[in-house]
Amino acid sequence: MINGTHILRRIVAGCVALLILLALAFAVDVSYGESNMPLKTVARVIGSHLPIIGHKIGENVPEMDKTIVWQIRVPRAVLAMIVGALLAMAGAALQGLLLNPLADPYTVGVSSGAALGAGVATMLGLATIAGGYGVPIVAFVFAMGAMFIVYTLARSAGRVSIHSFLLAGIVVGSFLWAMLSFVIALAPHASGDAQSKIIFWLLGSFDAADAWGYVHVAVPFAIFGLIALFAFARDLNVFAMGEESARHLGIETEHLKIVIIAVASLITSAAVAVSGIIGFVGLVVPHICRRLFGSDHRVLIPTSAIGGAVLTVLADLVSRAVMPPSGLPVGIVTALLGAPFFLYLLKARS
Repeated sequence: MINGTHILRRIVAGCVALLILLALAFAVDVSYGESNMPLKTVARVIGSHLPIIGHKIGENVPEMDKTIVWQIRVPRAVLAMIVGALLAMAGAALQGLLLNPLADPYTVGVSSGAALGAGVATMLGLATIAGGYGVPIVAFVFAMGAMFIVYTLARSAGRVSIHSFLLAGIVVGSFLWAMLSFVIALAPHASGDAQSKIIFWLLGSFDAADAWGYVHVAVPFAIFGLIALFAFARDLNVFAMGEESARHLGIETEHLKIVIIAVASLITSAAVAVSGIIGFVGLVVPHICRRLFGSDHRVLIPTSAIGGAVLTVLADLVSRAVMPPSGLPVGIVTALLGAPFFLYLLKARS
């Protein structure tokens, strides 16, 4: 009981602190732009969408301000939050499962599969199908296909070797990136701007034409991912002592591997499908949260989700400050942050 109360306090303390930071980052991100909005105006526009009392809160706010805040900036910031949460949760879970602090959500080959799918969809002109969601849908299907191939290659005699899984992810990912290069080389022959669209998607961005639509697509994955990964957090704690030890302590390790790999791949696929490739979030955030709040996955997974949201919102803010109005691709910003951090981890392990 004491242990449970202690864990609950750590979860609440960590999440509350990060939520305050997220609220501040969100407010600044939404208020900043070509025409800066006072925080009071941002609060009134958001409050105007509350039920019953919303119409009173939004009185006397210019329609132009309402459109800029609610139709452009808020959905972009919300999309950034969701993508960051998805990637950070997946990273925390995979690092715990693979027992490798250098693992991230893209280790399983999901990013390369999604990239290839997006490239194929763009080259074939499928962006307009399914109500304009052609690219994310095809990217998601290819991403899950890549995960299935990696899992199949790593499975032998009814078991999945962690080392084989990592190796298969690297090999499959490299092959799919090569296929993508081939698609990019063919793109100019298919459409004049197909190549530039593919490259822009690969760099990662929250500048979606229908950001609210993308938010509605991604939210269910975020909710499902958080619930599923948190449900297996205690098993991940035991697994961290070693696979053999976990098996002796009654953990169904093969079942755990299937669940974590499937959920992490699913939510990573959703994130990549709606935002493109935004690297290092799933690598950096779990390490920071582990340092701040400890390695217990019951605390690490929810705090990583919020921490990932904070990082991507701040990255979006930096991207728009550097190159207004649409912004520098967010993937470049996170790479500039994450690459030195990765080198630091590599040096610390040597």
